Parts: sequence; C-alpha cells; structure tokens
Amino acid sequence: MKVAACAGAALTLIASTAIAQSNNAPRTTDTPAAVARPSDVSKTTAAPVAGKNSFTKDQVTKRLQDNGYTEVSSLMKDDQSVWRGKAIMAGKSVNVAVDYQGNITAN
Repeated sequence: MKVAACAGAALTLIASTAIAQSNNAPRTTDTPAAVARPSDVSKTTAAPVAGKNSFTKDQVTKRLQDNGYTEVSSLMKDDQSVWRGKAIMAGKSVNVAVDYQGNITAN
C-alpha cells in the first residue's frame, strides 16, 4: 500500500511540474509592430516593407521630423504603398522611405 501511495504522489508531482513549465513558457509572436521606431531593430530583414500603409502624408512628415530629418519634401506613395521622398539628415540630402510598420530607411 505504501508503494502505491508513493507512486501516486510521484506521478502527481511530475504531472504538476510539467503543467507549470508549459504555463510559464515565454510567449513569442511574429506579428510586426504597428509602428516601429528607428531605434528598434527593423521588424524585417528588408525594410521598407511593402504593405497597406495607413499613414497620411502629414503623419509621415512628422515621423521623419521627430527622428531628426529636416526639409522633408517630395513625399509620395509608391506602387507598394511605401512613402518615399527626400530629406536632410546631418546636413546631407538623403532619399527616405517609410513603410506601413513605421520603419524609416534612408540612403
């Protein structure tokens, strides 16, 4: 009888440990952020990302200005819905792009 009780207790302990481990597993997601900051690592390996872009021209301009770009001009959405234009960063003229995730790329 003692053996059966010890075996039952051992099985209960093992089962509760397994359940506790599965409930504490870190949650991960591949869902991209709605808006990323340039200080974030890009949410993809190839920004700018094509996709339905809901930013307005004024929002894109403000986002660029908030991130140090000045004299933002010529902003237009391309055929992949990425905003593209020109701006000044650190005294140099650059081409900029802002995708639907909010990633800013410049070259």
